Order: sequence, then structure tokens, then C-alpha cells
Amino acid sequence: MTTHFITAEINLEENPVTLPQQIEAELSKHGEPLRWAITQVDQQQQIAQIEAIVTTEEV
Repeated sequence: MTTHFITAEINLEENPVTLPQQIEAELSKHGEPLRWAITQVDQQQQIAQIEAIVTTEEV
């Protein structure tokens, strides 16, 4: 198992209740999310920047 630090951007939707599911779906493209945090929000463009630690299986 290998851990990676990644950053991602998520478009903010009208319903903030679904934001954690959107973030985890985006992070799962890179591996299994261990932990993540919203580190910046651009209110004009409605984008949130996410920093995360994910794990991947070694090949």
C-alpha cells in the first residue's frame, strides 16, 4: 500500500449536503481517501480546493 498527497478542485453545488459525497467520489479516482480537507474556496467561481491523503495498492 502506498500513500499519496493530492489536491483536487470541486465545483460547489446549490445543495451543500451532497458536498462530502462529491469530494469522496472525486478523490476515489486517485485511490482510497484516508482524510481530506477543504483548504480554499473561490466564491466567485464557486470552486473548492481539496487537499487529501489517499492510498493505492502497489502494483
